[in-house]
Amino acid sequence: MRPETALASIVLDDVSVEREGRAILSGISVELTAATTAVIGANGSGKSTFARLLNGLVLPSTGTVRVHGLDSRRDTVALRRRVGFVFTDPQAQILMPTPAEDLALSLRGLPRAEVASRVSAALAEHGLSDHAQMAASDLSGGQKQMLALASVLITQPGLVVADEPTTLLDLRNARRVGDLLLACAAQLVIVTHDLDLAARCDRAVLFEDGRIHASGAPVEVIGAYRDLCA
Repeated sequence: MRPETALASIVLDDVSVEREGRAILSGISVELTAATTAVIGANGSGKSTFARLLNGLVLPSTGTVRVHGLDSRRDTVALRRRVGFVFTDPQAQILMPTPAEDLALSLRGLPRAEVASRVSAALAEHGLSDHAQMAASDLSGGQKQMLALASVLITQPGLVVADEPTTLLDLRNARRVGDLLLACAAQLVIVTHDLDLAARCDRAVLFEDGRIHASGAPVEVIGAYRDLCA
């Protein structure tokens, strides 16, 4: 596992998120420095909103969010460059007709030769070399999620936030995506219902009714979740 470092810290200080007068998150204060953190909890507990706070897709109604030294309100543009976000449904991320074009889009502005080299390497790493020029819409569900993941990792983000990236996948593809995420060089925060995957992380955070119910070693936090569900 990658070592913890204060330079890769995520700090939320008394954060709340409200929508139409309804509290989605309340009183969230946490610091995450672990290389890999699992976020678990029931549907509707606030996990996805928490994930979206980390790259500025959602801004706090009160409190502050700082990710790797960047304030989510003041430094939103820089934060979104720093943080790669993997959605549950890869269709939300695939924008171009073919995998090769989609990966190249993530590297726009770089020299053409560098783009070609990095795209080729990413296609190979994610098992997509033979599908580089086929219609992205014709990829299998697992291949689409691999492409979505590759399009994030190719930018070399400092933090990857993945919101239930294995939910729509079969067991084999879910394991492969999980392995790739846990092996990536970036700090990782993964929202997941897969407790086996959560147990492989360095730290876990359990959400319940918009608040953090438990935080710490995965085995202990998963145990607290099972108690809530009993």
